[in-house]
Amino acid sequence: MATFRKRKNGSYEIKVSCGYGVDGRQHNQYKSYYPEPGMTPKQIEKEVNRQAILFEEECKRGQITSAIKFETFAEQWLEEYAKVNLRATSYSKMIQVTKRIYPALGHKRLDKITSRDIQKFIIGLLVDEKNLNNGKPLSRKTAVHHLNFISDVFSYAVRMGMLSDNPCRRVVVPKTEGTEKEIYTLDEVKKLFSNLSNEPLNYQMYLTLAIYSGFRRSEMLGLEWKDIDFDYNTIKIRRTSQYTAEKGIYTDTTKTKKSQRISKFPETVMELLKSFQQEQSKEAERLGSKWEDHDRLFTKWNGAPMHPQTPYKWLRDYCDRIDIPFRGLHTLRHLHASLLIYEGMDVVAVSADMGHSVVGTTLNLYSHMFQEARARNCEAITNALRFTNEAATEENKSTAAEATSSDEDEDE
Repeated sequence: MATFRKRKNGSYEIKVSCGYGVDGRQHNQYKSYYPEPGMTPKQIEKEVNRQAILFEEECKRGQITSAIKFETFAEQWLEEYAKVNLRATSYSKMIQVTKRIYPALGHKRLDKITSRDIQKFIIGLLVDEKNLNNGKPLSRKTAVHHLNFISDVFSYAVRMGMLSDNPCRRVVVPKTEGTEKEIYTLDEVKKLFSNLSNEPLNYQMYLTLAIYSGFRRSEMLGLEWKDIDFDYNTIKIRRTSQYTAEKGIYTDTTKTKKSQRISKFPETVMELLKSFQQEQSKEAERLGSKWEDHDRLFTKWNGAPMHPQTPYKWLRDYCDRIDIPFRGLHTLRHLHASLLIYEGMDVVAVSADMGHSVVGTTLNLYSHMFQEARARNCEAITNALRFTNEAATEENKSTAAEATSSDEDEDE
């Protein structure tokens, strides 16, 4: 509710109560009103009441917060909500994006940040900012991560009754050229496999399994030997292996419940797994007490869980050695999905195989691939029914020949 009082200088202070902040204290918004010269006391009273109502409505539309700075409130959100509710890896990513967000928006009051301010920041990321590791322009996905952080902070402020509107809902991350992820071509995959026998067996196993399974990197590194069923040629995903600078390498649950799944594999993959298991057992026996038994498939030299960056670095160097473009590690998962789609598997089956929580995720990621597959289906039907066209053509030719013969008979 709005109230007002007259100051000694003749102006009026209008106050609107804005509820309570995360610090437990009541917060108010203030506005000053200066009457126009020559106004009568009755006119002033009427106008002050009108200004008070307008100011209260303005507060309800989204400006009902204290003068807290964005960085201060974001740090409170990280401590009160993110640290408690998010996975350690997600929390770590949130901390990373603050390095660019705080210098741009951190000093501004939460209630003074507009949709336009955030939109300009997002555009600036795509136009002006560079990747700190390789100097390349930031990807659209990175810009989305930054916007998600800002939006989460504002959403928390809305839930706490400090704001009534999240300005991020009007912000758009523009599409950039070349955002479609390139995957390895079949010729490149053939080259990957043809040179693989010269590589250590653990990396042979990793690459083979990654392509045949489509497992996420964290799922691959979380695999344990008890997840392998050699009788039925199946592998079960039950856990993931994660890493943050604070916690180091640790075991976590899968991304979603549907990520826990069982996949069946051909005999060639299972035979390679058996050879890999035998080699690992011999190495464990050789190292004796130095070997750490974690039952993991992919390990460091001493049996400890492999660092998530290790397969990435190996594949990058391997691609360089055999002279093919390095398209990243996660694109092996996209390659697996594309092969399934091109072989005619429906979206529900692909979604289950990939461990997506909802089918919509699969459609969003691979919509263009399904469209291409449907186009090929049309061509396949056309090819399959080509005999009908050929028969029609022959019939037309025969009819034309008879007509010509009949004409000649008439001429004679």
